[in-house]
Amino acid sequence: MAASANEESAFRRFLELLLRQFRGPFGEEDPLPLRPVSNHITEEELEGECLDLCLQHLCRYNAPFSLAAALARATTNEILQSDLSALHYVPKLLDGTDGVTQFDSTRLSRMVFTKLHEICCSWVKDLPLTRRTHPYFETSIHAIKNMRRKMEDKHVCLPDFNTLFNLEDQEEQSFFAVFDGHGGVDAAIYASIHLHVNLVRQEIFQHDPAEALCRAFRLTDERFVQKAARENLRCGTTGVVTFMRGNMLHVAWLGDSQVMLVRKGQAVELMKPHKPDREDEKQRIEALGGCVVWFGAWRVNGSLSVSRAIGDAEHKPYICGEADSDSTVLDGTEDYLILACDGFYDTMEPEEAVRVVSDHLKENNGDSSMVAHKLVASARDAGSSDNITVIVVFLRDLSAPADEESGANGHSKWTGNSFDGAQGDGGDDKENRGDYQGSRAHHQYGAASELTQDTREDSLTDRTSLTLGPPISVLPMGAGAKERPAVRCRPEQPCRGPSLRERRDFASGAVRHRKTRPAGRSRRQRRAERPVPCFPGALAARQRGERSALRLSRRASSKTARNHNGSVHRAPRQRKPGSACGSGAVTPDSWHGEVPARSSSSCLLQQ
Repeated sequence: MAASANEESAFRRFLELLLRQFRGPFGEEDPLPLRPVSNHITEEELEGECLDLCLQHLCRYNAPFSLAAALARATTNEILQSDLSALHYVPKLLDGTDGVTQFDSTRLSRMVFTKLHEICCSWVKDLPLTRRTHPYFETSIHAIKNMRRKMEDKHVCLPDFNTLFNLEDQEEQSFFAVFDGHGGVDAAIYASIHLHVNLVRQEIFQHDPAEALCRAFRLTDERFVQKAARENLRCGTTGVVTFMRGNMLHVAWLGDSQVMLVRKGQAVELMKPHKPDREDEKQRIEALGGCVVWFGAWRVNGSLSVSRAIGDAEHKPYICGEADSDSTVLDGTEDYLILACDGFYDTMEPEEAVRVVSDHLKENNGDSSMVAHKLVASARDAGSSDNITVIVVFLRDLSAPADEESGANGHSKWTGNSFDGAQGDGGDDKENRGDYQGSRAHHQYGAASELTQDTREDSLTDRTSLTLGPPISVLPMGAGAKERPAVRCRPEQPCRGPSLRERRDFASGAVRHRKTRPAGRSRRQRRAERPVPCFPGALAARQRGERSALRLSRRASSKTARNHNGSVHRAPRQRKPGSACGSGAVTPDSWHGEVPARSSSSCLLQQ
């Protein structure tokens, strides 16, 4: 289906802005936009790794997801059809035999980003027809490390599943998931990259998505256990997935991450988490020879507080990778879904979560963009110290009654196939606008593995927007000079290099004005003018301060003065107005209180 004129214009605009920052091709010495997660990957992991690298990079710039999905699919297809023999790596095992053939992930990443840059350059000139049938679900996402030492949660948001996997003549499909790692983040990262790929590869995916989800969980578990054996990893992850196809909601889960459906303001239970205190789970574990004991919580063999998970090879078969599933028909009266890890559900009851969402929507006139932030804050205030991840997927516009949102057959009233704009000037994201008979909604995009390489301490849901900024003046550099932040000097101060804070600001593109002390008096003079405190020896201290101030004033009155040891002290030579240090001349009028940033483009990154 052809893209609308507004959609095509918006996509071209985004690509133009992106290419000002995304430079290619990538040589052996060029830094990569994203670090690969593993050093080596197998052939079965190629597709997931390529898709994830592309989606993460594009969604960091608030790419419209339909465009990001199309670019990721085109890039991945090109890579899979290329000759990858130069990337082969065959490890030697301890017994002297050859191991499984793997690929060097760093060299693969260079190839992926180079190919992605080529496709972006091609599409900005000749944008191919893109597929769009209806707007996405409005989604609010937030994740925090909280009081834990590391962030081990990962989440996945794929609102346009069909475009990402090039599925033609299918009902609209969306995929959302939350993975809560334990013992490390490797299992959660692996599941977030590969589970949806394993889902599509199942033969029964078209006929029975719920069973396909269970098989995808099982396959992901088996392959991660093999990877853990190769790389000596000891970790695991729980997970919950919602897959929507048309008016059908399919849910699959392992462990204690959960999803909750809210219909007409009432919470509906869709699943029961896998915990050792469940009678059926306890019987299964004991039948295999394990035990469930109390150690602060009910734990399998006194270790893990979940009974099913991906990974945890040392605890199998007691910790199994068999997922449960459930399917629900959506009749149009459903309000939203809440996917979250146990860090949220351990402290928030379903009824309390519904009340928090309702109160937030009333206080903000129906604006739902920060609903997940409010839920995370409520769980933290209720005493949660664990990692917290929340995804809220709105299934209808809550500002309109349910009977107006759905037709007689219970289907959504989205009717149009058009697209009204995308990310324009100022980074305003207007991608999710369509022909709708009710109120319009917007969408927050998520990469396949949401900011996996992000190193921030708390929030993991921020985005980087591409905007046009004012041109930045840069001092000319001499031939052969190394590029570094330019140094400008105030006429009244001696030359100095940029401080640590200013170097950090230079890296982020921010401008910070340094606070200066009031001129005319030194710190010692101001200290001497303080009121005399009432304690023994205060008068003597005051007199010593006055004598020090007197000596300072005498030195300032003459160009030379003698120190206590008889050496000559010379006052600093006054720099003439207009003089400068460094390689370039700077006039007094050119100083504006900031360290100038050097940039080859006027396209700035704003956090």
